[in-house]
Parts: sequence; structure tokens; C-alpha cells
Amino acid sequence: SIIADDSNPSLYTNRAMARIRLGLYDSAISDCHESLKLSGGNLKAYFILSQCQLAIKDFDGALQSALQAHRLCVETNDKSLGPVTNQVLRCKKERWEDMEKRRIREGQELENEVIAIMERERDEMLATCDNDLDKNQVIEEWNHKIDVLRATFEKSRAASEKKREVPDWAIDEITFAIMVDPVVTKTGKSYERASIMEHLRRHPTDPLTREPLYPHELRPNIQLREACREFLEQNGWAVDW
Repeated sequence: SIIADDSNPSLYTNRAMARIRLGLYDSAISDCHESLKLSGGNLKAYFILSQCQLAIKDFDGALQSALQAHRLCVETNDKSLGPVTNQVLRCKKERWEDMEKRRIREGQELENEVIAIMERERDEMLATCDNDLDKNQVIEEWNHKIDVLRATFEKSRAASEKKREVPDWAIDEITFAIMVDPVVTKTGKSYERASIMEHLRRHPTDPLTREPLYPHELRPNIQLREACREFLEQNGWAVDW
């Protein structure tokens, strides 16, 4: 079909979806880019592109593509906002987990390097000792230093390796940020006040149901606001999530 009509962006996204099922992610990514060249506002192309980038662990690219798809959803009031929102959250989660794994690995490598340096210094001092008494003293002193270092790294690791995860209830599904001043709609769904107000300025409808929704119908979610505040106090890292 593409050979017969290479100017149809939908043909490229359709082929990209087929290639995803075959695990041909690089080829699928190429198809998405071709589709976007023909139609820069192609929501489907960005959505598929994000899935492919996530599969090859291009976490930053996947997140940016998902955010582009979300932006187009909001601008066009598209009904696929739910799946696109889930893709954005999935990208953020996997990106964070990858960063955590890298941080842990780099910390372990640093610990090993420092201990190796200390062991070399210990061995150099041992080579200058004239008797067993001096050698035993050097060994005892340096082994104690190494044990203290290991304990320090382990203590730091135990504190930092606690599962860092932002609960779904704290996330605003319009901006994907932690909510600070959540409000609740008629259907019981909560959003950050600023983001839902901005949405209503463009589209006076409920983001989920598409039913009419007006600012005066929003109500403060005081309980959720307090929960978000407590979460941020205990998890300062989540501010830049």
C-alpha cells in the first residue's frame, strides 16, 4: 500500500503497529517518523513512537513522544486521553526506575573503587613493616577503616534504596505532576486546580466524560490536599518527579 501511496501518513502508522507485534522496533520508529513528516500533528504516530522508544529503553524519548501525544489529545479533545495518560505515567515510572538502577550500580562501583584504593595503601604500608607486630597493627587499623567504610555505604544504601514511587492518587492526570491544590469534579475525579482550570478555559467539559463542566462546579478536595502535602514532606525527591 505504501508503494502505491507513500503520502498517506496512516499507512506508515499501520505498518508501525504491525512491526511492533514482530518486535521490529527500530523499523517501527522509522515508520512513525515518516508519518510525522507527512503529518506533524499525528497523535497516533506519537503514541506508537513512544511505545517503541520505551521498548528499546529510550526513556527520555519515549516520555517526550508520549507528552506530545497527550498535548494533541488535549488540544483536539480526543477520546484517547485515557490510554495516552497511562502511557505518560508508564514512561515516567520506567524512566525513574532506570535512573534508580543506574544510581545503585554507580554507588556500588564507587564503593569497590574506594576499598580497592584503601587495600593498596594497606599493602604498601605492610611492605614497609619490619616485624609481625607492626604488620598486625597495620592490618587491624586498615581493616577497621574498610569495615567502617562498608558500613557507611550500606547504611546509605539502605536508606536510599527504599522503593521510591509516587502513588497514583497524588498525580494530576493533566500535567502528570504531584498535586498541591486538588479539586474534585462532579464525577468524583480530582485534578490540580490550575490544570483543570486551564483545561476548562479551552474545553468546558469534563476531561473523562466529555460532559459539560464549569469552574463553579469544582470543589476543593481537602483530604487529598493534606495527603499530598504529607507525602511531599516525607518524599522531597518527588517534587521534581
